[in-house]
Amino acid sequence: MSVQSLAGPSDYDTELRLHDEVLRRAYGVQPRHHVLDIGCGTGQTTRAAARMAQRGSASGVDIRASAIERARELAREQEVRNVTFECADAQVHRFPQERFDLAISRFGTMFLADPVAAFANISLALRPAGRLVMAVWQASELNEWAVSIRQALGGPQWSSAGPEPFSLANRASTTATLDAAGFADVTFTDLSEPVYYGPDLTAALAWVQGFSYVSDILSRLDPPQSGGHLGGCATY
Repeated sequence: MSVQSLAGPSDYDTELRLHDEVLRRAYGVQPRHHVLDIGCGTGQTTRAAARMAQRGSASGVDIRASAIERARELAREQEVRNVTFECADAQVHRFPQERFDLAISRFGTMFLADPVAAFANISLALRPAGRLVMAVWQASELNEWAVSIRQALGGPQWSSAGPEPFSLANRASTTATLDAAGFADVTFTDLSEPVYYGPDLTAALAWVQGFSYVSDILSRLDPPQSGGHLGGCATY
């Protein structure tokens, strides 16, 4: 969980900046592609795809209305015109069939309640030769940030069952899920890049404390314990 010397405040896009550089190459967006971005958040990855698909388009979906509203604002401010955003649940949303050449997701598919149904729905939106390229977290024990936070807080092991950050970490079960959803030729590529939790201790504390796993554990501690443990986790 190395903290990098990157400019700017801590936010989700900044946290994953180094991952983005690798993912853009993996996506392989072509100028005429139509791209679907699953769990797009405030649309940073969608706008990047739209810029690469100069004669195509990019569409971002997310279940959070506030994130979609902000994504639209940023697209207008940055004058990215071949991009659209919709507040929608990718598991059940009726996408245009065989509309997209490529579906992408940057850590946006691990929390699906019914992943087989969700990926099957996404597959219907892809053209016959379409691809799905997504980044998901590897097993918790392989992520320094997860190990360090858990050890500092004295919390339980991050679970790998059910919708949570590491629900797609197991290659065999994820392959089976995608196969059942209609995808073929599933491959995995290891991606190891540092995350960024802010320019200083205060920023890192605020950012990490917003994680649901962290806030859940802190809610069970009395104030003296909470302060001491949180300081420990933020030294990374």
